[in-house]
Amino acid sequence: MLIGADRRIFVGRRIGMPEAEAWQMPQGGIDKGETPVEAACRELHEEVGTSRALLLRESKEWISYIVPENLRPKHWKNRWHGQAQKWFALAFIGSDSDIDLDAHEREFDAWKWVPARELIELIVPFKRPIYEAVVTEFADLV
Repeated sequence: MLIGADRRIFVGRRIGMPEAEAWQMPQGGIDKGETPVEAACRELHEEVGTSRALLLRESKEWISYIVPENLRPKHWKNRWHGQAQKWFALAFIGSDSDIDLDAHEREFDAWKWVPARELIELIVPFKRPIYEAVVTEFADLV
């Protein structure tokens, strides 16, 4: 969760999702040899194009979700059904000009800052329980 100085949260609109408005916070997998926080920082740089953030807090628990069968990519070959995630609250210490969606292979086609109360409404339904848990855990930061 990348949190701006005004306590709004960064969201990007996912490219290639069947839903017309598939917004989400940056996320990704952990590479071999990485810690979860190292992966979070790498994913932030790859997806948002910035490293201008300070770690505020780590979620206490891993949070899991299941991807609906009709949304699972064919290349998963039914081997994966979802993801367990460790979340980190990061304070954005840059300016909007530090955000560069083209810094790596582009995953978002748009981005914006949103208040926590609006975040849940933007997220695809199967991820809403995760986002509700993350917003609740980091509520004092947003």
